[in-house]
Amino acid sequence: MPFGNRDDWAATADQLLLAVRPYATPRRALINLPGSRPSRSGPRSDGLEGFARTFLLAALRVAGAGGHDPLGHLARYAEGLAAGTENPVPDRELTTEAPESWPLMADVRQAVVESASLALALRLTRPWLWDTLDERTRARAVDWLLPALGPSPVDNNWWLFGLTVAGFLQDAGIETDRARATIDRSLARVEEWHLGDGWYSDGPNRAFDHYNPWALHFYPVLHAHLAGDRDLLDRYGPRLHAQLEAHTRMFDANGAPMPYGRSLTYRFAAAAAPWLGALTGHTPLTPGATRRLATGTLRYFLDRGAVDDRGLLTPGWHGPYAPVLQSYSGPASPYWASKGFLGLLLPAGHPVWTDPEEPLPVERGDAVTTLGPPNLLIQSTVADGLVRLHNHGSNHVGPDDDPGYARFAYSTRTGPTHDSADNHFALLIDGAWTRRGPARPLDNGPGRAASAHTPAPGVRVVSATAAHGRAELRAHLVTGAPEGTPVRQTGWATDAEPADPLHPAEGRLTAQLHPVHGYTGAHDAPTGSTLAAPRTRTAALDGHTTAGDSLFVALASLTAEPGPAPVATLADVRVTGRTVHVTWADGPATRLSLDY
Repeated sequence: MPFGNRDDWAATADQLLLAVRPYATPRRALINLPGSRPSRSGPRSDGLEGFARTFLLAALRVAGAGGHDPLGHLARYAEGLAAGTENPVPDRELTTEAPESWPLMADVRQAVVESASLALALRLTRPWLWDTLDERTRARAVDWLLPALGPSPVDNNWWLFGLTVAGFLQDAGIETDRARATIDRSLARVEEWHLGDGWYSDGPNRAFDHYNPWALHFYPVLHAHLAGDRDLLDRYGPRLHAQLEAHTRMFDANGAPMPYGRSLTYRFAAAAAPWLGALTGHTPLTPGATRRLATGTLRYFLDRGAVDDRGLLTPGWHGPYAPVLQSYSGPASPYWASKGFLGLLLPAGHPVWTDPEEPLPVERGDAVTTLGPPNLLIQSTVADGLVRLHNHGSNHVGPDDDPGYARFAYSTRTGPTHDSADNHFALLIDGAWTRRGPARPLDNGPGRAASAHTPAPGVRVVSATAAHGRAELRAHLVTGAPEGTPVRQTGWATDAEPADPLHPAEGRLTAQLHPVHGYTGAHDAPTGSTLAAPRTRTAALDGHTTAGDSLFVALASLTAEPGPAPVATLADVRVTGRTVHVTWADGPATRLSLDY
């Protein structure tokens, strides 16, 4: 059934909004969704989250229609705004004295996050909601919002929540000097993390996520657009354009965005940045390609169970999947997917809705794109529409080696695993396989990237990846490990079950892992569930360190092509000392030096 015009998007927004109505409290200040454990912030904060994030969806729906609101979305949120700010109390739990009051930011810092969605929704709908409220309600709402103008309690993208609240207050002529100061301070802090080519680290820690474009770009660029601030838009718009050059390459031909980093349950929020590029004119995509990408992403999730039989977005990826959730995730967290409806701000006559759809970057030809600032490689193949991401730059892994950051590779149709690690290189030390830990970028070039990490005291691993077509070369140089230390390289974790009968055209994935140098054995093992499959398996290569330096080299492949040739036929590999020479089967050559 055709899907993708503006009416389809508006109808989908309406369906999502109607589905949450039964879970609103009597005066509609909280939306308490079922089916998931509460977040660490408690049930009242989760109820606020349900209100704020669906309010953003309602605001995009109504503002895009020029205030036309036949289903009465805004009236419900206006009533909830009045009740939520009527009798604020400092504790986080529901009380009989204030059964629907929102938690205060000083008590529950998650309220800072939700203040941004509230403020943006109020800004978008100001003529039809805010301007119709009585003075007392507006004053109480302002009192609740004002603490967001203070310094961010978390030193990362949270600085942009205060900016978003300040943007609304500035537009409404409230506390304008303080709002301006908050905007300037927030932008100055985030500026320190801009590494070039539109890439921001999410804080001072080289944390790179799938939400780099739809969080760290979304708020400054949308603020500049709504404020009509040409100077700001001239600064941040080109950065968005540069980021979209990379971001739009991370979408599978089937619409799937790349699952890396955290907060994956926000799903089609990944489409927000391409819409924002079209809204502001700062995009490398044509209007038809923008709609192709956004619609493909929305359909990808809707077709795979993201919405349950009650019409609710579930905490997970396809359907419910707890391992992708964080401690801050609650039942309503997935509704930040509302950002993916930003395209509704574009009128029905805009070329993004009227032009024919055009192919995505992955559909135009094989490509390996090197991203310098984050030290990542994007590898895509047109024959199967699959995209892979090779990670040599993220170090936001924490003590538990977060699977969303620590893997050497991710793809739009696999993992990461949350049990035994896929796409991992480890040493067996003191009876346990080592974690990757923080990765320090070393070098990159056309089709290649390198990094180093320290998996144990006195041990250093220099790793490099080169990619061409569907083939990958993975090399690891180990120094400082005792002679005879076991090592293991794992490959892609693919579905142990037959191909998805609902989407047979995508084909069954074939993963290959071939030893080239240093490895002495191979085996295949189950790796548990991933966000893409309930049961997976991965190949693994085994070896041992030798005296002095030890170099381990393998070829890998992940493809949905039917009957793929062995990956060993795709490259000729020669090892000389610490250098690996690769000649790909169709001609070009790559030299990887691990001498760092």
